[in-house]
Amino acid sequence: MRKVLLPTIIIIAASLLVIRIFYLQIIDDSFKLKSENNAIKKVYDYPERGYIYDRNGKLLVANQASYDIMVIPREIKKDLNIAEFCALLNITEEEYHKRIEKAKVYSPRLPSVFLSQLNKNEFAAFQEKIRKYEGFYFQKRSLRDYEVDYGANIFGFITQVNEKQIAKNPYYNSGDLIGKQGVEESYEETLRGIKGVKYIQKDKYNREIGPYKEGKYDTIAVAGEDINLTIDATLQKYGEELMINKRGGIVAIEPKSGEILALITAPSYDPGILVGRQRSKNYTLLYNDSISKPLYDRGLLAEYPPGSPFKILTGLVALQEGVINEQTTFMCHHGFSYGGGRFMKCHGFGPHQLHNGIYNSCNTYFGQAYMLTINKYKDPGQAVDVWSSHVKSFGLGQFMGYDLPTGKRGNIPTSKTYKRIYPNGGWRSSTIVSNAIGQGEVLMTPIQLANMMATVANQGYYYTPHIIKKIEGEKIDEKFTTKHVTTVDQKYFPPVISGLFDVYNKGTAYSLRVEGIDICGKTGTAENFAKINGKRTQLKDHSIFVAFAPKDNPKIAIAVMIENGGFGATVAGPIASLMIEKYLRKKITRTDLEIRVLNKSLLSEYAKVGGISDALKIESVPKDSVLQAKIVKPKAPVTTAPKTEVKKTAVDTTKKN
Repeated sequence: MRKVLLPTIIIIAASLLVIRIFYLQIIDDSFKLKSENNAIKKVYDYPERGYIYDRNGKLLVANQASYDIMVIPREIKKDLNIAEFCALLNITEEEYHKRIEKAKVYSPRLPSVFLSQLNKNEFAAFQEKIRKYEGFYFQKRSLRDYEVDYGANIFGFITQVNEKQIAKNPYYNSGDLIGKQGVEESYEETLRGIKGVKYIQKDKYNREIGPYKEGKYDTIAVAGEDINLTIDATLQKYGEELMINKRGGIVAIEPKSGEILALITAPSYDPGILVGRQRSKNYTLLYNDSISKPLYDRGLLAEYPPGSPFKILTGLVALQEGVINEQTTFMCHHGFSYGGGRFMKCHGFGPHQLHNGIYNSCNTYFGQAYMLTINKYKDPGQAVDVWSSHVKSFGLGQFMGYDLPTGKRGNIPTSKTYKRIYPNGGWRSSTIVSNAIGQGEVLMTPIQLANMMATVANQGYYYTPHIIKKIEGEKIDEKFTTKHVTTVDQKYFPPVISGLFDVYNKGTAYSLRVEGIDICGKTGTAENFAKINGKRTQLKDHSIFVAFAPKDNPKIAIAVMIENGGFGATVAGPIASLMIEKYLRKKITRTDLEIRVLNKSLLSEYAKVGGISDALKIESVPKDSVLQAKIVKPKAPVTTAPKTEVKKTAVDTTKKN
């Protein structure tokens, strides 16, 4: 038996090997597609990207026809009339040689993009003579066609893949387009569709003779899926108009669902300038603007001290920890002394309880409540961790998990924070009391502030903020329909909400009331420092406002952060009231506030730190270049309520041809 075992194994193995070779060479010839690159030309058929709509079905982003000129360097004839060729495509001979060399580096035998994103008019002249230029052919594809001139930070843009992306994902080839930033990046696989491919047989003279194997291996392109965003286009447009000549972010959320209604960053730009042949030039101008930073989404990335709105959480945590109740009273003498003679200033005076402590924004009340919370525990480290855990249950101090590709954690300090700052110990509640009023080590992004208010509006729970509302034929990720409950009991929210309601009725936002709408809000002012000529200099404070409305069954929660805006009720507060009325009523009755906001320019404040060159010199930029009226010089004062229309600036002239 042993004598025949080894020969049997050898015979079986050899037989399997022969069968496999026969199958690959005779039956399955798909591997020839890889081995016969010289004889087979691969042509891709690019699908249309999915359309993008707002929550109400308004079309925001569609597609337009575009053409790429492709090149196979090895097939270019030596007698090519380069001067004539360049004249047709409106490029220099120097550009021509650079592009050819780049294509050779990629592959002399495989096609790559020579010149991308020609519109119909640019392509027409070349199309008539393309047969004269062997080695070149065109590839039709669709580019984005923006139906609106706002929401650039939400959409993102389309750009060519780089080598790292190609190496990471075999779906992409040189010259392919991919979504970058915004929903174009987050939902790239949904929006892009699936490209088709055709294999063309060539003869020994390199002439095309028809489909390889009669099209047996050809595939059909599958269009991308359309998506609906949670954004309310009207509210987004209005918010961007209110932010002209200001810097900051606005985030509005529907509390009961976590759907993002508006996501505004300022300055911004017209998304249409990042389409077409001018895209690269325009992007470079945007990217290099290190002063206004139009590509920096302040709503998601900018971390600010939250200021007085944080007192809401200070009060809730103190109630939960049982160190105060609604009747607990602290005397305020325009502030209070603590920690060895130090003094925390306050504009209040007299006895303060929870209710008037909120609507008067009393530093004394919340400073004392915070110190009682920390002093409840013998170990201040343990106390800070308990406090931090409560605060983090509102979604703070962490990545929130929303469906946009960028974001920051913010900062909620823990015992580790203070062990690092004070390695020798000695810190206590009075050392860190500035946390109580949203200063100290506390940092939050505008979307975190908005989510905090949505949580308060819901009396103790929130849904992860998200920007996708519907994908045809698919369900949205279940993490966006999962309820997150805070560690603060529901019973402690009503008295806090009552105080927030009276911020509008008798407190710091009294002048911002909107007749017939019950708004709950909180003003905030955060100290603002910057280095000027190497010195730490205090600048005009940031203006902050958070709110939700109506008081009962809230439909919108909002956070407004205006850099160098001053008091919360000066700039941020009016914007919040206007945005709330716009969303709930679809019209504005507080035209006095609207005129004030539209006339308000903070460019002179921004000039104090590094200048505002890109904002003020933009008028000298060529008309087919970049940026928009959202960051140019102040317009003439508005004396009557204007139509809510965001102004466009010069855009790429290839758009919509």
